[in-house]
Amino acid sequence: MTDEEIDYSDIPPLTEEFFEKATLRIPAAQAHKLIQLDPDVMAWFQSQGAEYKTLINSVLRRYIETNGDRAN
Repeated sequence: MTDEEIDYSDIPPLTEEFFEKATLRIPAAQAHKLIQLDPDVMAWFQSQGAEYKTLINSVLRRYIETNGDRAN
């Protein structure tokens, strides 16, 4: 479907009331930091599939949950 084929006739107009009631929704922030991993560790995670970054996050989260707030 092209832009020209879209039927805009049933879209309600954007009024001042709409903008007065509108709220800005920003997704929860994620930290974007660089970490150094050993090449074999990185290779293993990457070999697990396209979602390897999510897997790394899950493993680290599980570690935190298992070990609590230990400083060491």
